[in-house]
Amino acid sequence: MKKILLLISFFAVVRLATAQDEAIFGHYNITPVLINPSAAGFGDVHQFQLNARAQWTGFADAPTTYAAQYNGPLGNNFGMGFGVLTESAAQMNRLRAHLNYAFRFPISDAVKLSAGFSAEYQQVRLDNGVAANIFFQEADKVIEDFMDGRGVFDASIGFFSSFNENTQVGLAFTNLVRSRISNINGQGNNESVLSYYIFYVAHKLELEGLALEPSLLVRNIRDVPSQLDINLKASFLEETLTTGLSYRSLGSVGLLLGTKLSKTFEFYYSYDIFLRNFQKYNDGSHEVTVALSFGRHKEKMPAMKKF
Repeated sequence: MKKILLLISFFAVVRLATAQDEAIFGHYNITPVLINPSAAGFGDVHQFQLNARAQWTGFADAPTTYAAQYNGPLGNNFGMGFGVLTESAAQMNRLRAHLNYAFRFPISDAVKLSAGFSAEYQQVRLDNGVAANIFFQEADKVIEDFMDGRGVFDASIGFFSSFNENTQVGLAFTNLVRSRISNINGQGNNESVLSYYIFYVAHKLELEGLALEPSLLVRNIRDVPSQLDINLKASFLEETLTTGLSYRSLGSVGLLLGTKLSKTFEFYYSYDIFLRNFQKYNDGSHEVTVALSFGRHKEKMPAMKKF
């Protein structure tokens, strides 16, 4: 059994290194800026956010991801954000930094629309200890390159909108640079730069003392299986308490619990389990989000003088 686990771990490292998977947090239905750059500053508040996710706890060398980011308005029609992410899985370590920029179009009081882009740089490195794995073969060019560290630039664009403050729709196109480079190198099968995307839609139903918000995510990004998420979030006491359920087509379900203690502080926790045989080898996945939000202080216009 130990040798089987070592084999799984080794090939997981190879797969993660070559695929350069996009880490994704499950709390995007609370803060859409996690999946769409055009959501930066959309809520017209300055927000500092910390995210942590422990995947497949109890399994040897399981992935852990940590992120810190900021987003907020810049003037009246612009939004910006930046952040860093660090991730480890077995002997693989990833460091990623990104910058988001968004422009908000003033359409009407009921309809808000934003367009934005994100630029990022990430570096993936394998620990030298991977060479001690019994399944490692010398002169493996892929593994040796990543032991020295490999960096890559990428970019994405997105669109985000809200209607009557109850319906949100977002569409982001990811991996724009890597798709283009693959085509130039003859590795992309002439794929379009818009082949990879993340689509999100949510609608809030206001009931007496309760708010229900079903949402849907469709995710198709480079080198990763396509994913469909179905979520249902419920908020009580003007969002002081929040709970929710999620189902992911990759074979997992999740439970969300959270609280908004004030307009400034928010805390959310979720626990996911797999519905497939792999669940017997781990204790599920945990995710935590802490957010601090501060509203803008708008300057008062001076009173008009009468003549």
